Amino acid sequence: MAERPKGYGLTAETNAKIAAKYDSNLEREAVSWMEAVVGERLNRSEAGPDALKEALKDGQFLCKLANKLQPGAVKKINTSKMAFKQMENINFFLDFISSYGVAKGDQFQTVDLYEGNNMGQVVITIHGVGRLAQKHRFRGPTLGPKESDENRRSFTEEQLKAGQNTPSQQMGTNQVASQAGMISYGARRFITDMH
Repeated sequence: MAERPKGYGLTAETNAKIAAKYDSNLEREAVSWMEAVVGERLNRSEAGPDALKEALKDGQFLCKLANKLQPGAVKKINTSKMAFKQMENINFFLDFISSYGVAKGDQFQTVDLYEGNNMGQVVITIHGVGRLAQKHRFRGPTLGPKESDENRRSFTEEQLKAGQNTPSQQMGTNQVASQAGMISYGARRFITDMH
């Protein structure tokens, strides 16, 4: 695959911002969790975005992760070294996490991983999957806090009417406050030296 130029100006600034968002601690947590869930070591010799890209680029490990979290989620994992088959594996994983409930804002795009354009987003996605796994009552290792459940409240008409008569303390109150004793703005303040 041809190398893309690094870019100048706005392109370089954008790439620098994306690279700055990469957190090696989050990567370490995500990789440890994935390895524990899948039961295999990720094939990489070092840490960092480039090593993570190479380890996940074919999409096979991500498909195995999906099948551990929800058996049968990915029906066929492509083992071919052809680019479109590897990207198809990544898309299988993305389809799984979308149906699993990972928010669109937490999902990476295929090129983010395959070309290594935004590996920070890949790590964020894995954390999103880890949080949702707890919500789906996955019995294996955990990653991050459990996402909260919806807590609907229902009030009777009587309770709603009673709430209308209660003054809101959120906006403050002028019932007890006054400006008595305040110095007017613009007046001089006298400071004395007490030696």
